[in-house]
Amino acid sequence: MMETVIGRLHHVIVDCPDPGALAAFYSALLGLPTTWQEDDFVVVSRDGTSSGIGFQLAPGLQPPRWPDPRWPQQMHFDVMVDDVDDAEPRVLALGARRLPGPDGRSRVYADPAGHPFCLIPRPAWAAPIGEPPGSD
Repeated sequence: MMETVIGRLHHVIVDCPDPGALAAFYSALLGLPTTWQEDDFVVVSRDGTSSGIGFQLAPGLQPPRWPDPRWPQQMHFDVMVDDVDDAEPRVLALGARRLPGPDGRSRVYADPAGHPFCLIPRPAWAAPIGEPPGSD
């Protein structure tokens, strides 16, 4: 018996002190355009009718301090890349900074507003980055 779906993901919302700047960072990192913009809210998504990431103004935001549990991460993104070593200098050039990984091997970064995110090697089942899924 299939249960009725209650809803569908619209956007993941990220609190930040400067929505436009953080949206520009993730737009460049993920290759997605800005599809909605107001002074206090910006959306990055594939197109104007796709779910994406919303960046919402949060004055006085206290960012997480990885890996200190007194200031928890609140949320994070795993970003798959073809080559982590190649991707690292590119995300640093966008304004990210490297954080210590809990195991010494993980590639953990902070976005310009301090939110942690990880670069992970693309799984074999996923299409190469830059190719649309299912194009192989």
